[in-house]
Amino acid sequence: MAVSVLVVEDEKNIQELLQLYLEKEGYAVTVASDGGQGLAKFHAIHPDLVLLDVMMPVMDGWSVCKAIRAESQTPVIMLTAKSETDDKVAGLKAGADDYITKPFEMQEVLARIEAVLRRSERGGNEPAPRRLTFDKLIIDMDAFELTVDGKKVDTPPKEMELLFFLASSPNWVYTRNQLLDEVWGFDYFGDSRTVDVHVKRLREKLEGVSDQWCLKTVWGVGYKFEVR
Repeated sequence: MAVSVLVVEDEKNIQELLQLYLEKEGYAVTVASDGGQGLAKFHAIHPDLVLLDVMMPVMDGWSVCKAIRAESQTPVIMLTAKSETDDKVAGLKAGADDYITKPFEMQEVLARIEAVLRRSERGGNEPAPRRLTFDKLIIDMDAFELTVDGKKVDTPPKEMELLFFLASSPNWVYTRNQLLDEVWGFDYFGDSRTVDVHVKRLREKLEGVSDQWCLKTVWGVGYKFEVR
C-alpha cells in the first residue's frame, strides 16, 4: 500500500511540483491550499506524513502543526521561505519533525521524507542500538570507541557521531543539511563544508579496510554508509 502524503501549500506551482515528484516516487498525494483545508483533509484521510507550508491563509502552518500534534504523532515536515533560526525553532516547538527552507531541491525533499518516515517507523519506545558491527569495523558509542580491523582508532566525538548516524541506516542517503541538523544540531551556524571535512577524515581512517562497506558520496545529494 502506497505511503500517503498530505501537501498543504498555498503556492500553486510549488503544490503541483511536489505532487508531481512525489507521485512519480510512488507516494499517494493529497493536496490542500490553506491551513483550514489542510486540517480538514488531515482528519479525513489520516496521512502517513504531512508537508506543511508555514505562511498560509486561514491558518498558518504553526497553528496547523500544533493542532495535528495535539491528537496525533503523524510526521510533519515544515516548508518555509524563511531561514532564520527563530523560525526553525518555532516549527520544532510546534511539534514539527523536520523543516525544509525554500527554494529547495526535490532530491532533498525526498531524502528528508524518507528519513522522517524511517525515524517514525523506528518508534520511540525502544532505545536505538549504541554498538554497530560490520566487517572489520565496530562503532561503539557507549564506550565511544572506533575499532578498525581489530585496532582502536582515536576518533573525535563529531566524527564518531557522524559515522554512527550514517551506519545506523545503511544504504540510506542523507543530505548535508540533514547531517548538520542530526549530528551538529539545529543551533549550528556553520556550513555544509563541515560535513565534507569530517567525511574526508573518516575516509582516511576507513579507506580500504573492507570491500563489504564504504562511505559513499551520492553526487548532488549527500552521503551514505553503503553496505554491499
